[in-house]
Amino acid sequence: MFQYRQVLVRMRQGDSDRDIARARLMGRKKAAQLRLAAIEHEWLDPRRPLPDDAELAAAFAPAPLPVTCVSSLEEHRERIAKWTQAGISGTAIHAALVREHGYDGSYSAVRRILQSIRAAEPPAATMILSFTPGEAAQVDFGAGPVITDAMSSITTKTWFFVMTLCFSRHQYAEIVRDQTVATWLGCHRHAFEWFNGVPQRAVIDNPKCAITRACTHDPEVQRAYAECAEGYGFKIDPCPPRDPAKKGVVEAGVKYVKSNFLPLREFRSIEHANEQLQQWVMQEAGNRIHGTTRERPLTRYAEVERAVLKPLPDVPPQLAEWAKVVVHRDAHVQHGYCLYSVPYRLVGQTLWLRAADTSVRIFHEHALVATHPRLHTPGKRSSIRDHLPPNALAWSMATPQWCLLQAQCVGPACHELIEQLFADRVLERLRAAQAILRLHKTYGVDRLEAACRRALSFNSPRHRTVKTILAKGLDLQAPDQTSLPLGDTYTRGGRFLPRPKTELTH
Repeated sequence: MFQYRQVLVRMRQGDSDRDIARARLMGRKKAAQLRLAAIEHEWLDPRRPLPDDAELAAAFAPAPLPVTCVSSLEEHRERIAKWTQAGISGTAIHAALVREHGYDGSYSAVRRILQSIRAAEPPAATMILSFTPGEAAQVDFGAGPVITDAMSSITTKTWFFVMTLCFSRHQYAEIVRDQTVATWLGCHRHAFEWFNGVPQRAVIDNPKCAITRACTHDPEVQRAYAECAEGYGFKIDPCPPRDPAKKGVVEAGVKYVKSNFLPLREFRSIEHANEQLQQWVMQEAGNRIHGTTRERPLTRYAEVERAVLKPLPDVPPQLAEWAKVVVHRDAHVQHGYCLYSVPYRLVGQTLWLRAADTSVRIFHEHALVATHPRLHTPGKRSSIRDHLPPNALAWSMATPQWCLLQAQCVGPACHELIEQLFADRVLERLRAAQAILRLHKTYGVDRLEAACRRALSFNSPRHRTVKTILAKGLDLQAPDQTSLPLGDTYTRGGRFLPRPKTELTH
C-alpha cells in the first residue's frame, strides 16, 4: 500500500507511466492499471486527500482463487482433527481409515489434509522468562567427550555438568564420569563454592538422580537432593516433563560449551580437562558479550548478582545418598556392591540407608539401627557381631582354639578327646567338637568329663560315642564294669571294648 501511495503522488505531480517505471517504483503495465483505477475513483484530483491503506487494499486485493478440487478425506476431517489432537501419527491415521472406513486413497491425501488442519490452528505463542539477580540458577547434564587417560590408557565416557545463573549468565561447568546421586550432589557443592553463594531456586530437568517421579504438578524429589536443598537453603524447581524450553538458559549454555570449548582440544585425563574448562569459563566464556544480555557475564555477575546470592552456610551440610535396601537372610544389606550388617530380627524388611563420604547409617521407621564406616571397595563387608543370630554368633566364636580352651575347663579327658578330633587329617571336626562341648548344658561338666574318659578308654573319640554314653548313663557305671554300651559290639566291630584274644587251637 505504501508503494501505491507513492505512485499516486507521482501521478498527481504529472509523472508519466514511463517516468514511474524509470524511477523503479512500479512497472509500466502495472502503473497503467493503477492510473485507470485512480481515474475511476478520482484519486488523481489534488483537491481530494489520498486514499488510506484500507481503501487501497479493498481496491487492489486479489480475488480469491476458485476451489478446483475437494479432498477425498473431507468427510473425515473432524475425525482426523480429533486424532491429530490426540497425538496420533499420519501413518497410523491412514491405516485406521483404510481398516475401519474403507478408504482406498493414498497417504499423500492424509498428509495434505493434515497440513490444512494444522494451518487453521492458531500458532503456539510463548513468553520470554525474565529473572531478577540471585533468583534462580538452571542446571543440566550434557554429553561430554570420550577421554583416554594418558597414564592408564583407560577410555571413559564423560558428561558435562553445567549450572548457569539466570540473571548474569555466569556459569559453572565440570566434566564428570557419571550421573549418579553422589556426582549430582558433589557438583552442586562445587558450583555454590564457585559462585561463593546460593541462588534462591534451582531450575532442573527430571534426572533420576534428582527426581524419582517426574510430574507436572506433583513431582517426587530424591531424598538425598531434598536434604542438600534444605542444607544450602535453595528450592528445587523441576520443569514439566518433556518441556526443556523452561530451562532454555542452561540448554543454550550446554550447547555453547560443546561448540566453543570442545573443538580442537586434547585431554590427558578428566582432571586435565576440568582444568582447561575452568580456565575457559573465566577467560573466554565469562568475558564474551552475551547474545541476550549484551553484557559480559563475569561483569554482570561481579557488579550485580554476587552481592544478592545467599551466603554459604558456616558449616557445609553433609551430602549423603539415601537408598531403600532389603535385609538379606545373612542379616546384611547391600549398597554400592558392599555389605553392611543390621540386627537379624529385621531380615526380609525394607530399610533406609544413608551413605555419606565416611559413614553409613541404616534406619528402620526413622530409628537408627546400625552405623558402619563407609566402604568403597566392591565386595567388602562390615559386620557387627551383635547383629548376628545367636546360633550364627556361637558358630563364629567357637573356633578350634576356643573349643580347646573350653575343653580344658571341663577336664583333661575332654581336652584330650577334642585334641584327637582336631588331629584328624581328613575330616574337619569343628562341628563335632562344638556339639560335644554343648552336652554339658544337658548333663553337666562332671558327667561330660566321665563320658569323655570312657570314650577314650575304648579308643573311640567321637561325638556319637560320647552322646550314647551319656544317654544310656554308662558314665555312671563303675570303671571295672564291662557292659557294652551299644549292644553286642563284637558283632559290630568292637567299638567300645577291644576284642578278646582267642587262644590258638591246634
